[in-house]
Amino acid sequence: MNIDPLPNFTVGELNHSIGTLLSRGFAPRFILHATVSKSQLKNGHLWLTLTDGTASISGVIWSSCLQKLNFRPTQEDGVEIIGKLNFWENRANLVVQVIEIRPTLSTVLRQFEIVRNLLLLEGLIDEKRRRSLPKFPTTIAILTSVPSSAYADMLRTAKERWPLAKLLIFPIPVQGDVSQKIQNVLSYLSKRCIQLGVQAIVIARGGGSREDLMVFDDEALCRQLADFPVPVVTGLGHEDDLTVADLVSDHRSATPTASMVDLMPSKIIAMDNCLQLRRRCKDYFSWSIQNKLKIIIQKRRELKICSPLKIIRRKKNLLSQRRSLLEALSPLNLLNRGFSIVHDSNNNPISTIQEIKISDKLMIQFSDGNAEVEVQSL
Repeated sequence: MNIDPLPNFTVGELNHSIGTLLSRGFAPRFILHATVSKSQLKNGHLWLTLTDGTASISGVIWSSCLQKLNFRPTQEDGVEIIGKLNFWENRANLVVQVIEIRPTLSTVLRQFEIVRNLLLLEGLIDEKRRRSLPKFPTTIAILTSVPSSAYADMLRTAKERWPLAKLLIFPIPVQGDVSQKIQNVLSYLSKRCIQLGVQAIVIARGGGSREDLMVFDDEALCRQLADFPVPVVTGLGHEDDLTVADLVSDHRSATPTASMVDLMPSKIIAMDNCLQLRRRCKDYFSWSIQNKLKIIIQKRRELKICSPLKIIRRKKNLLSQRRSLLEALSPLNLLNRGFSIVHDSNNNPISTIQEIKISDKLMIQFSDGNAEVEVQSL
């Protein structure tokens, strides 16, 4: 039996052949899903051990690339990598060169749970800490990426709803490892809120994946938002997205545009309320004037009734009536009709014969004079 001759290699030739085979037969770039089981920084390069629980491979992020990345993985982080294979022929060493890397949703949610539970335990996440928003804000600070569609929508909505408010724009990065930059802006603003007249701040970011919102789960950033001197409104991502920043804020809005709707009153509704109030005031003043006019008319009638001349006339009539009554009851009327009044010597009237005796001197009063008599018989 004939056997074909086997190829002969030196170690260098074998490694070179393997490298050529990999470069020709394998994808130049690929996506790798893995968990970081080890992370170590050496000479500015970040070396990783990547695993899926059953197999592992080494990975590296060169320092030139590491400086550009928004996310720096640590141990136990789930990651999604865009990379390519690096094969070093002199050692037959195969590693994944990381071009781009981002956390997986499991890593984001794990970070969210850790920070949320910590701040819950410290009482920084509590409904009782939430402050009410200004009813008619005059100055609002907006922290968001500029330019962006979210920023444009917020400006348009603010102008439509309440153009009287002054908007102070503070551009911030909103994705990646930018927590410190946002904290710097917040520190600057917190010291000048009173000077600038800021009544509330809005921190906003447009739509994206939940992984893109990971910066708003940063512990230090969330602590700063929880202790901010004026009410904080968040409009981060989509309606279903929830970050720790949303939990420590005074008001969470579903989207950046919704944050403007929630914070600013509607000029149309305010105008309608003003018109209703105007009508109510007009109705009240009309009713009040009519009511006061009725009171004045009533008082005028009372004054007429209580006029001094009328009182004098009434009193005069009353006196005249009483005079007529007195005259009707006066004993003088009886004297005019032929009756007389008999008085004793002490001028006391005598009504019965038992009150006199013989020789008493009496005075008889007639209508036209008096006569003195002496009793001679009874």
